Formats: sequence, structure tokens, C-alpha cells
Amino acid sequence: MAQTRYTKRHGIDVAEELAAFVEARVLPGTGVDPDAFWSGYAGLLADCAPENRALLDRRADLQDRIDAWHKARGNQPWDVAAYRAFLADIGYLVPEPAPFQIDNGRIDPEIAQVAGPQLVVPVSNARFALNAANARWGSLYDALYGSDVLGPPPAGGGLDPARRDAVVARAAQFLDETFPLTAGSHADVSGYLADAEGLKATLEWSEVALRDPSAFVGRRVDGADTALVLRHHGLHVELVINPDHPIGAASASGLRDVIVEAALTAIQDCEDSVAAVDAEDKVAVYANWLGLMKGDLVDTFDKGGKTLTRRLNPDREITRPDGSILTLPGRALLLVRNVGLLMTTDAVRLDGQDTPEGLMDAMVTVACAMHDLNKTDGPRNSRVGAIYVVKPKMHGPDEAAFADRTFARVENILGLAPNTVKLGLMDEERRTSANLAATIHAIRNRVFFINTGFLDRTGDEIHTSMQAGAFAGRDATRKSGWLTAYEDRNVLIGLACGLRGRAQIGKGMWAKPDALADMLHTKIGHPQSGANTAWVPSPTAATLHALHYHTVDVAARQDELAGRPIPDLDALLTPALVGDTPLSPDEIRREVDNSAQGILGYVVRWVDQGIGCSKVPDIDDVPMMEDRATCRISAQLLANWLEQGLVSRDGVEDALRRMAVKVDAQNAGDPAYVPMAPGFDGPAFQAARDLVLTGTTQPSGYTEPALHARRRQAKALRG
Repeated sequence: MAQTRYTKRHGIDVAEELAAFVEARVLPGTGVDPDAFWSGYAGLLADCAPENRALLDRRADLQDRIDAWHKARGNQPWDVAAYRAFLADIGYLVPEPAPFQIDNGRIDPEIAQVAGPQLVVPVSNARFALNAANARWGSLYDALYGSDVLGPPPAGGGLDPARRDAVVARAAQFLDETFPLTAGSHADVSGYLADAEGLKATLEWSEVALRDPSAFVGRRVDGADTALVLRHHGLHVELVINPDHPIGAASASGLRDVIVEAALTAIQDCEDSVAAVDAEDKVAVYANWLGLMKGDLVDTFDKGGKTLTRRLNPDREITRPDGSILTLPGRALLLVRNVGLLMTTDAVRLDGQDTPEGLMDAMVTVACAMHDLNKTDGPRNSRVGAIYVVKPKMHGPDEAAFADRTFARVENILGLAPNTVKLGLMDEERRTSANLAATIHAIRNRVFFINTGFLDRTGDEIHTSMQAGAFAGRDATRKSGWLTAYEDRNVLIGLACGLRGRAQIGKGMWAKPDALADMLHTKIGHPQSGANTAWVPSPTAATLHALHYHTVDVAARQDELAGRPIPDLDALLTPALVGDTPLSPDEIRREVDNSAQGILGYVVRWVDQGIGCSKVPDIDDVPMMEDRATCRISAQLLANWLEQGLVSRDGVEDALRRMAVKVDAQNAGDPAYVPMAPGFDGPAFQAARDLVLTGTTQPSGYTEPALHARRRQAKALRG
């Protein structure tokens, strides 16, 4: 890794590549003078970096007190009343605010009014970033044909007629459920007619209309395709007619596809799913976000022997029955996730010290987004002039208030109106969950979503109660009472604070990207819970998950839930410990091996190849979507078991070595892969050891410090 070279800007040292990027590519067109940018940034660091450090010190102090309390109690029976009193006494629990409603200004309808899937994608990968942005519209035929929803996907080598027929039948079922005809089935339609009077379908015996005529929005023509556009629960669906297409020719109606509005929003991630450890990496991350905000990001790549180019899709123009034009967005509304408070960066230094990376993200990502705000023509990201920043890993209302002040300073530096920047609150740390209303109140004029990040939340659950005893395995922890209370409280508190019709209430990721039949069966629970968005791992998953938002009227469901009693804190604060039912040696070994394999499978790509998020085969060779949050769970569980004596250090070391051999075998087909065995001495393997063996002392159990240090080591070794 090349040594960072710096240039001076208003008393701060800025990496030359970052300074050049900001001054030559970000600021031109924003109206912001470079001198004003750097002087404002220097002032932001001088004022906010010490407060950032103090908030981290407060985290550590609270954790030390909680650890000491648990140790002092030893093996006494769990006493939640005493625990709550203790947490209130040390300021971990704060008083509930008086009832209030958020007032977050103008919010785009994809967030405030319409329920639908949300993608999360590493913005460091231009191809993935563009695919996520373009996943606003997805082919239901393709999603059903290529996934396991209708059984194992067919082998390549041409169209499978039986699979085609099954896809067409399943899509017709969706249309019958969502856009029923006054008589008959879409499966029996021999033709569709759209005119000023609406949409009609021809059956063998008659011409019928939609049961809800207002569902027909209009039509658009794209080459040989004619798309008839319908709307339900605010989501659009296109019936694509082309009798000359191979699929359309096999249909009496000429229907060749059903296109559904899928990923309404997409988080372009600078955090958990990326491996950005220095100025070079951060500039690459920022450059892709800038390209998305300017609208000119392009990526060319080889796939299957063909050279393909990705760019942002245009908007879709629909001709209404009365002849007027309706423009629908062609892309997901894009949000950007900054990093949290913990990490510092040497890309910008003050008084010879690294500075908070989150402050750098705030300045640069907001400045990049100004290009979208300043557009006078062409597609826009936010049609209401907002910038949506997801702020992760905040611990309670004090840190949320700090974020509010930080972005107010950024707005002032960049000349933006107050509260232009909206904040997404990741409810993924226990101190936030336990004080959720107060945390929302701290950002009530900016908050645009709250989201239950149950993966990071599980990691924090284990770390917070590290000294309370041995935790049950991961599956048992997921089924425990605290997690149910957490999910329910998030929705009900969000509704009580006025998020209905103003903001998103979100749910977490589906972690098995190839098990979409299971997803289609299970993930309907998220809209049924009252959440108006939930995370999915791919554009195909977004297309399929979109069906759930046609089945469930989320707005009506939120109305049903509003006013219900909010579950008490007792369940939320009761950790999922092994208790009086000890685990068998086989259960312990299986869990240790599973966790070790998961850590290694993820870490080896992160450290050696800089891949922050990918499909990683688990111990049973089932592909799982892994990022730092899933790694945090595994590392913290093993650290807890090591601390509580369920496994020895030698047992952990043995498991890591055995699982490294397995991970090497799983990656044997990757020419860029560097095996960990037999030496077990490379940066990747050492990173996995660090995460477990020092897991009790890692700040909040986060993986970033160990991963960043070992990634920088790996880059240095390769020059």
C-alpha cells in the first residue's frame, strides 16, 4: 500500500487524491467554493471531533459499568427489575419524551406514501450500484423462471417450455389476485384492449373489464412492446404485449411479460458492505455515489463472453386514457449510508491525528448529492429536493442529537436549507432500541426511516451482556423473547411518533439470496408486521418481495396497529442465555464450527480481496449473504462462549484451523483466492483470530478495527 501523500487545506492535512477529487469533480457545479468547503470542514473537525470522541468514551464507560454489574451478581437469578433500575441509574435508560409527532418536511412518496422493497448494495461496486438503482422495475417472468420459486431453476441451453408455462400460470394467478376481472381469469384472456374508456380483456365468450376500472393508469410504447400500466396499493404493474415475441407468440393475448414496480428505494452503502480502509478506497466509493447523483455513472464489463454496459435507466412516460402524460421514475430512490461514529480515517488529519470518518462521509456524500438538487432537467433522484443519509450504529438519543447537529453544520457549510438532509435511523444497537422514542425525538425534524437491523442488533445484544452468562446458539437467540419485543416495539413506537405517511418503518435482510421460495413464503411477515419496507439481497428478490406489498395493504395494517400497547422493556432487556438447559458437546461443537467457518468465509474475501459483501457458502455449502453484521454475530458468540468457559482457546484455535481448510476448498475455483492453510499466518486468518480472541474488548463488539488493520496489512504486503 502506497504511503499517503498530503496537502494542506485550512490547517488540516488532506490526502492528495481526496483533495483532487473534491476540488476537480465534486464541487464544480454545486456552487460551493473549495475554500469555503475546506474552511468549513476544518471548523467541523475542530468542534465535532472532540464530541465524537466523548460519545465513544461514554459508550465504553457504560459498557464497563454493565460488565461490572453482571460480574458482581455472579450466578444470581436474573432480576430484570434490578437491572432496569441499574440501567436508569447510570443513564443508559433515559426518560421517555412527552408524546410527539415527527415533522420532517417534504419527503418523496417512495418513502412517505408507498410501501415496497428496499435494496442495500455496496456503492464501491459500480455494476452492483447501477443494478440496484435500476431494480425499480423487474420482470416477474424472469424472476419466476430463474429462481427456485417454481422448483429448481432449469439448466441452461434454451427455453424450457414446461417452466415457461408454469411461469405464465403463476403470473396469471398474481394478476387474478391483484387486478381481478369482472369475470374469468387473466389466464384465459385472448386479447387486451386499452382506450379512453379504460382496459378491457377479451375472453372466449365476452369482453370484460377490470373489477376496479381505476386500476388502469395508461399505456406506453417501447419499440415493438406495448405496456398496459396498472396500479395497486400505489405500486405499478405493466402488462407487456408483443405477439411477435417468442413468449408473446405462445400466449393468446400476446402477453410476453409482467413487469412489476419493485425496489422503490435502494441504499447505496459506504459502510457494512464495503471494504474501504484508506483514501484510495474512499475516493472510489465517493466517485460512484457522485456518478449516481450526477446521473452519468457507467460500467462496462464482460459477462458470458459478451461486453455489456450498465447505465441508469430513463424515466417511463405513460399516456393516460385522457391523453395526458404521467412520468414514472425509472430508478429506485437512492439513499446513502455513511459510516458510524467509531472509525477514524487517515485521509484527513488534524494536528497529526486521524479524524472521524463519519464526518468525512457527511461532508463529501452530501456535497455529491447537491448535483441532484441542482438539476434543471432530466431524471431526478429526489423530486422534493431532499438528500437521504442513513446513519448507522448510533447508541441512543445523545448520539442521534450529535448527528442532527453535524448535518446542520454540513448544511450551513454547503449553503443548503435547514433539514435538507434527512436521516435514516438504524435501530441496531440495544441502547437505541431501549430508548427508541427519545432517539427518534432527537432527529424528529430529519428522520425518514427507522429500521430493525436485527443482525447487528444481535451482535450488540451479545456484547452488551457479555458478562451476564453464556448465550444460547444463534438460532435460539433469534427465537428468544427479546427479539420479538424489539421488532414489535420498533413498529409501534414508530407509529406512535407519527411515522405513518411521513417515513419508512423497515425490516431486515433476507440472508439466503438463492432460497427465494422460502423468502416468498416467509417475508410476507414484514408487511404484515406494519413495516412499509424490508431489505432484500438482489433485484430478483426485490421483484418477488414486491408481490407481498400487493397482498398486504400496509397502510391499512398500520391503521390497525396504531394505538396498540407498546411491549414493556422487560423482554427487550432479558438476554437469551443458556440458563438451566446446558448445551451438549455436539451442539457446542456444531455452533463453534459454524461460527468459525462463517467468520473465515467472509473475512478472507474482505481482507485479501477487499470484498465487503458477498455470497459466502456456509458450513453446509448453502450460499449466505454475509457482511460485517453477520460476522459480528459469529465473532461475538464465540467470544462470549470463550469468556464463559463453554469452549477453550485451544478449541477455538482448532476450529479456526479446520474451518480454514474447508473455506479454502470452497474457494478453490477462484483464481484470486489466497489459501489460508497450511500456514495459517496470513492477514485474513489472523483477522479471524483477532475478532474472536479479542472480541470482549473490541468496541461494542464491532469488527471494523480488526478488519481495517488487517486489510491495510494485506495491501501493504502486496505493494
